[in-house]
Amino acid sequence: MPAVSKGDGMRGLAVFISDIRNCKSKEAEIKRINKELANIRSKFKGDKALDGYSKKKYVCKLLFIFLLGHDIDFGHMEAVNLLSSNRYTEKQIGYLFISVLVNSNSELIRLVNNAVKNDLGSRNPTFTGLALHCIANVGSREMAEAFAGEIPKILVAGDTMDSVKQSAALCLLRLYRTSPDLVPMGDWTSRVVHLLNDQHLGVVTAAASLITTLAQKNPEEFKTSVSLAVSRLSRIVTSASTDLQDYTYYFVPAPWLSVKLLRLLQCYPPPEDPAVRGRLTECLETILNKAQEPPKSKKVQHSNAKNAVLFEAISLITHHDSEPNLLVRACNQLGQFLQHRETNLRYLALESMCTLASSEFSHEAVKTHIETVINALKTERDVSVRQRAVDLLYAMCDRSNAQQIVAEMLSYLETADYSIREEIVLKVAILAEKYAVDYTWYVDTILNLIRIAGDYVSEEVWYRVIQIVVNRDDVQGYAAKTVFEALQAPACHENLVKVGGYILGEFGNLIAGDPRSSPLTQFHLLHSKFHLCSVPTRALLLSTYIKFVNLFPEVKGTIQDVLRSDSQLKNADVELQQRAVEYLRLSTVASTDILATVLEEMPPFPERESSILAKLKKKKGPSTVTDLEEAKRERSADVNGGPEPAPASASTASTPSPSADLLGLGAAPPIPTGPPPSSGGLLVDVFSDSPSAVAPLAPGSEDNFARFVCKNNGVLFENQLLQIGLKSEFRQNLGRMFIFYGNKTSTQFLSFTPTLICSDDLQANLSLQTKPVDPTVDGGAQVQQAVNIECVSDFTEAPVLNIQFRYGGTFQNVSVKLPITLNKFFQPTEMASQDFFQRWKQLSNPQQEVQNIFKAKHPMDTEITKAKIIGFGSALLEEVDPNPANFVGAGIIHTKTTQIGCLLRLEPNLQAQMYRLTLRTSRETVSQRLCELLSEQF
Repeated sequence: MPAVSKGDGMRGLAVFISDIRNCKSKEAEIKRINKELANIRSKFKGDKALDGYSKKKYVCKLLFIFLLGHDIDFGHMEAVNLLSSNRYTEKQIGYLFISVLVNSNSELIRLVNNAVKNDLGSRNPTFTGLALHCIANVGSREMAEAFAGEIPKILVAGDTMDSVKQSAALCLLRLYRTSPDLVPMGDWTSRVVHLLNDQHLGVVTAAASLITTLAQKNPEEFKTSVSLAVSRLSRIVTSASTDLQDYTYYFVPAPWLSVKLLRLLQCYPPPEDPAVRGRLTECLETILNKAQEPPKSKKVQHSNAKNAVLFEAISLITHHDSEPNLLVRACNQLGQFLQHRETNLRYLALESMCTLASSEFSHEAVKTHIETVINALKTERDVSVRQRAVDLLYAMCDRSNAQQIVAEMLSYLETADYSIREEIVLKVAILAEKYAVDYTWYVDTILNLIRIAGDYVSEEVWYRVIQIVVNRDDVQGYAAKTVFEALQAPACHENLVKVGGYILGEFGNLIAGDPRSSPLTQFHLLHSKFHLCSVPTRALLLSTYIKFVNLFPEVKGTIQDVLRSDSQLKNADVELQQRAVEYLRLSTVASTDILATVLEEMPPFPERESSILAKLKKKKGPSTVTDLEEAKRERSADVNGGPEPAPASASTASTPSPSADLLGLGAAPPIPTGPPPSSGGLLVDVFSDSPSAVAPLAPGSEDNFARFVCKNNGVLFENQLLQIGLKSEFRQNLGRMFIFYGNKTSTQFLSFTPTLICSDDLQANLSLQTKPVDPTVDGGAQVQQAVNIECVSDFTEAPVLNIQFRYGGTFQNVSVKLPITLNKFFQPTEMASQDFFQRWKQLSNPQQEVQNIFKAKHPMDTEITKAKIIGFGSALLEEVDPNPANFVGAGIIHTKTTQIGCLLRLEPNLQAQMYRLTLRTSRETVSQRLCELLSEQF
């Protein structure tokens, strides 16, 4: 920028600032400011025209007064007039005033835009730079509308100076962030990518920031930036600090640019070009090698810059998740930081290792540091570092170390900081359930969890232990015995009373043979806690008592006396009073058969996602380590147990209020899976009308499912009542499916309820979001349901669509498999013959290839085969295979967590009427699944 001449010192401004600083009180300051405002106003309104210097001086004073916190309601026009000056200092003050005081709704914005437009077209680069700074500082939608089309032209023009290019790139970035819809993508996008090759590193740095943001929204437009970014990064990391002297920061060459380039590369999968990929691998290895070198300076700035590049490189290695050697090396490097004296480094190392733990290549390497992480959990003084240690223990947990990690977390929980106790409780509950081989250990762990941190055990945790106990016969007796013993402690947490009440009410009979846990002893033990509990827990205990009436007839009189007492029948709480009245009446008038029917043992709960896991995801927020770990790594550990429990209240009790719902779930009670009882009472008749939970798959649905593997639209199911049609589209790892339900009859469908059912494994790998449909479908009408789909990780199963509705007084139940298969997330990839076979040889490990030789089920028509391969999702590569009769395809499976390249080769044998199908991918499960799906098509 031009130097400010001696005459531009503005002595009057200096005197005014000095006067303000010398004021002894707030009143004196206001008085001096009011005097100055009056003087400036008179000057602006005077007959004598002010010269540029005077305008600049007075505008500066107004700006200073505004920055002191006082309102300014004049002087704006004078500032706009300064914009047309040809003197840099005057124009600079004008732009400064406009940037600070003129808002986007001002009437002056049009005048400002005219002045800015003139300066953008100026041949003076300093004036152009001021205009660009003003646009970026204001950043309003009006500015974007006026200049979003002009700035890209300045940016890619061949005669634009480097300093202006920098300003233009950052200005365009600001406008794109505030109004992305107003920044047009055009020819300039391909040209701006080449700024990464610019000789001026300042331009490259600014361009890297812009391209990274644009590539996140428009990856296809900027995919050519990958090779250029790798090339530039290679030159930086292999250069000596003297080569980039102007951009070397404490012996680290261009650290900010290196970080930006590494971040840009994280917008894309690993490069397909072997040369580019090899060069990138060399860069990352060089960065890891430099981290091992002794520091060239003892100053903290050197280590900060060096480690910033290192951690961003590790983020890229983790993002690509394709180079086992790099992943293990990164893990070992982070392991050295776990015991570093710098707290920030320990924090970042723990955080980065959390993501590495989710990679199949580096998980075992992360596990080797378990003792160091446990020690950090016990000795770290900073609570945020301890929290990251908990996250890492959770991420590295598997069947081999689950009991050790859960034990350490429970031990730490007793002294943990209150702010992270709830999160630790959730993680312990999830790990104990997920890796429980012996369910007695799971029950012990959860009860211990309630004992140690009962106040932090959310309802989801004790719901989950109940549902698992209900769903597993082999643990019910042990659970009843364990909670009975736990309840004998003088002080029990209320959550333990809830668990004990529910389990003893269902399975107390399994321990009633022991005199020490006789029915009367169980009842007295629970009732001794009754007066200490809140209303919802008391309501649950009353339901337990009526269950005891059915389980243990010998305690019926004792329980009736309790229900008959004034403290129950005249209770101030209407829910407790109502339960007491209805339960007492039920126990008095109902026959033994009806009582046994109404109070029978709860059936197993239907399968659904663990609500503890859902709560943890919600607590941690999206895109966290929890999501990454769950999506990327299911390994051999299925989520054990079943679903959420439903209210265990007796069927005759009237519907309670939501706050008093026995388990607080607000869900409908589970539907018994056994046959309806044959007794002839009114209550039994009501039960006998219940539908079955989920119907078996409809006949022919498997054939229809197979037809949809290579197509997206059509009729999925049809019978004499209902037609189900599909229309779907998929792009990368996202999809949207529209399901059309048609009523083929002239009678209404009532209580029409479609439900998507997924196993625990499928829920972790495939995210489905549905919109509800109208429960009434008129005769001859059609309703539509939208399903939003996200592929988190590769999967093998398909969701089941279950439709229940009432037609003509009878309940109908239909289940069909929904054709959401892994190949739907295929994106075709074109490649030349040489590239194909080079990549084919790279995927030569036995676990990467799956081959199937099978008999043709349909006529071997070449055109139909081509159409099916294209419909399957891969690109059909012509003239690649030496045998022209063979079919070759390539594509990429897109998931939220990774991208998996896939190559296929189909070799028909017309004489034998057979095919040989070979698939190679970087993941065995993907190869296997794709081979299964495609083999069924021919």
